[in-house]
Amino acid sequence: MKVLIVDDEITGRKALEFFTKNFGYDVITADDGYKAWKLWEKERPQIVITDWVMPQLDGLELCKRIRDLEGDEYTYIIIVTGRGEKKDMVQGLEAGADDYIIKPFDKDEILVRLKSAERVLNLQSKDIVIFSLAKLAESRDTETGNHLERIRHYSKAIAEILLKENKYPHEITRQFIDDIFLTSPLHDIGKVGIPDQILMKKGSLTDEEYNIMKRHTTIGYNTLYDAFKKSPKANYLKMSADIARSHHEKFDGTGYPDGLKDDEIPLSAKIVALADYYDALVSRRVYKEPFSHNKACQIIENAKGTHFDPLIVEAFFKCE
Repeated sequence: MKVLIVDDEITGRKALEFFTKNFGYDVITADDGYKAWKLWEKERPQIVITDWVMPQLDGLELCKRIRDLEGDEYTYIIIVTGRGEKKDMVQGLEAGADDYIIKPFDKDEILVRLKSAERVLNLQSKDIVIFSLAKLAESRDTETGNHLERIRHYSKAIAEILLKENKYPHEITRQFIDDIFLTSPLHDIGKVGIPDQILMKKGSLTDEEYNIMKRHTTIGYNTLYDAFKKSPKANYLKMSADIARSHHEKFDGTGYPDGLKDDEIPLSAKIVALADYYDALVSRRVYKEPFSHNKACQIIENAKGTHFDPLIVEAFFKCE
């Protein structure tokens, strides 16, 4: 991973360069903000560690320029400064910095900050790949609009409420919330295996066609679980497989593909099921006009305890 170090003072720059190289990073340096800006444009390092006060172009302006032009390839920016007041930190973060190191620093602190940057960048990289895969399935349905973005935000909001209220305390953690935000767009990835004449049919499906359509749950599961078996430490892949398979299960056991009920259904799938259902209700389809938010909530309330887990329904209503 490439790191750009920016400091007009040679002592600080050399110290950061020494520590960072020893930690195994590929390091490039600049002695002022303008040179750093030009170097960033050319090299596109994943991490920038920059001093605040510099000639030509200061650290805050460098942050702003990078944020304006970085596109999909996110750059993690750490500001190093002697300014330690809260208002200074806020100013740095508002300019686009991700983290803040106050001088004097030591090598252990630098390592911790770099590892934190790596975690964020790795999550962002996974997010791009996962969202691209999810869009592959969505692209075959012209009516979904920003469905995937809405699903992930609804799912995260529900999980946040459940965490706040200490529901499912052995399952819902900050990592769970990050993972459901990351993986919920893959709920319908199995639709790539459904024939177009069924997936894009405007009229009602026959019983035979409906049975074929239902296979998208197991197609998605098999694909994602195979990926998980190859990377067994990637728990988010296990969650994505659970969601793909079980997001059409119902709390009373009348769903598909396995007829699971209550706590047999993975919690992640129960959350995404409600998020997906709500979005379908309030969205326009070729066969229906969108329901109002209030009407959709009434329908969901009536399905509490049959289609949906009551605790998840209650959390959903608190997201309003």
